[in-house]
Amino acid sequence: METNKRKGFLFKKYEAPNLSPFDKLFEIFKELITHTSGDFDEAIDWLRELDKEYKLTDSSYTIDDFIEDLKKKGYIREEIKDDGSGGLAITSKTERAIRQQALDQIFGNLKRSGSGNHKTKHSGNGDEHTGEFREFHFGDSLERISLTESLKNAQVNNGIDSFKLTEDDLVVEDAQFKAQMSTVLMIDISHSMILYGEDRITPAKKVAMALAELITTRYPKDTLDILVFGNDAWPIAIKDLPYLKVGPYHTNTVAGLELAMDLLRRKRNTNKQIFMITDGKPSCIRERDGSYYMNSNGLDDYIVDKCYAMAQQARKLHIPITTFMIANDPYLQQFVNYFTEANQGKAFYTGLKGLGEMIFEDYETNRKKRIK
Repeated sequence: METNKRKGFLFKKYEAPNLSPFDKLFEIFKELITHTSGDFDEAIDWLRELDKEYKLTDSSYTIDDFIEDLKKKGYIREEIKDDGSGGLAITSKTERAIRQQALDQIFGNLKRSGSGNHKTKHSGNGDEHTGEFREFHFGDSLERISLTESLKNAQVNNGIDSFKLTEDDLVVEDAQFKAQMSTVLMIDISHSMILYGEDRITPAKKVAMALAELITTRYPKDTLDILVFGNDAWPIAIKDLPYLKVGPYHTNTVAGLELAMDLLRRKRNTNKQIFMITDGKPSCIRERDGSYYMNSNGLDDYIVDKCYAMAQQARKLHIPITTFMIANDPYLQQFVNYFTEANQGKAFYTGLKGLGEMIFEDYETNRKKRIK
């Protein structure tokens, strides 16, 4: 398959089968609007350039026709810009379509599970059948008794001629508890996320959108909070993810962890976790007087020790931290190793390509509370 690379974007010559001219363009448009952080004009400019190169349209359906269809279908709307001029912007319908596309791209090839909850490692009086059987114990619900399996036991134990059913013959179908999960996803938006000619923020943004769509549609009882951290940390709404941009920031990991734990303290769920996507070393903290201490040269012991202290604090609160490190510098990996050890959490050293799959798998299989 022939590939072409332009300005950081990778496009492949591919025609999806049985798609209308609008749908073909819409697939590309959703990708472009993600790369341009929601800038409609820039995305359309890119689409026109691609049209010239790849002949995406013809005289029967043009880019202008596509824009009119976007309006009619409610994907874009007129808006007044900050300078008072008019323009077009995407709507909440487009934001949802982008999240769904991210979910399909990242998680579409993975095995789907039932909606609403997560399984714990322990079985008991739960609400999901496992297909396995065990002996009846005092306190087991009568509805859990498997009549067929119990009758079989009675025949084997007592014979057919003198049939009787005793408590020793009873078996129940096992079930698993379903646990609710509260997750905070931390996204590094420091300047290093776009340095060295590599766009790291767009894949991280896609993962966040996919995870948000996964949880809201398939695990509605769970909660997801998303925060970003640069010099400081602040929460963002799911609907704002397409517009997320990197800033001229250092990396205040401590501020991100403080906010994440504050958000999780308010949750009633027993099961809580933090996912952190980062590519850089912690290089900034905010002092009590409001000033900033910054050091981008190597790993600063003062900053690093603050990070280790936050990891230990999260451990005391029974909040595991899973770090997805998308850089491969050995000294940064050593920092993450010590950080993970202090928290007793997890760490993944991954390229951008496998980031979404790793987060999905870890979300599905993460340790849950023990059922006593």
